[in-house]
Amino acid sequence: MAGCSWPNQISNRNFLSGIGFKFNLAKYPKVDFFCNTAKIPEISLATASQPSYLKDIDIPGEKLTFGDLTIQFLVDENMENYRTIHDWLYGLGFPETAKQYDDLIKNTDDITQPDDPNRAFADGTLRILNSNFNEVAKVKFLDLFPVSLSSLDFDATSTDVNYFTAQATFKYTVYQLTSSV
Repeated sequence: MAGCSWPNQISNRNFLSGIGFKFNLAKYPKVDFFCNTAKIPEISLATASQPSYLKDIDIPGEKLTFGDLTIQFLVDENMENYRTIHDWLYGLGFPETAKQYDDLIKNTDDITQPDDPNRAFADGTLRILNSNFNEVAKVKFLDLFPVSLSSLDFDATSTDVNYFTAQATFKYTVYQLTSSV
């Protein structure tokens, strides 16, 4: 049909690139994580079953399940970004003394309120960029905390200079996907 305009048509026909993103943690603003991989975690809705005499019918449930946030980042030369996650894990797990947890809560580099029981957590933001590297969306993760940090394997026999990458996995309460356009 000539002259017909379809409502709700996609106006931007460019595709989203997987290389346009930035990740930062609100708790540690001085640390740039040099992220080279990140993903928006999966989200799933549980279902309930409605009994029927022929076949039970699946209906939407009421609980969402969020996957873990895993990022991979280049380790800076002073290991500041790696040590930040390492020290955070140490504080949460306090493997040697309970003072390690207390030190995490009283961290003076932390910009959250002193004596706040939520200081063990942080909010993080994954900013999604378009082909012109303008922010088009952001994914805000609430109440993040690390659950694992990969090893760094040193090898003096290597003939090439390979820069270290590390992987960190986080749990969180929820994430919010919002549009920036």
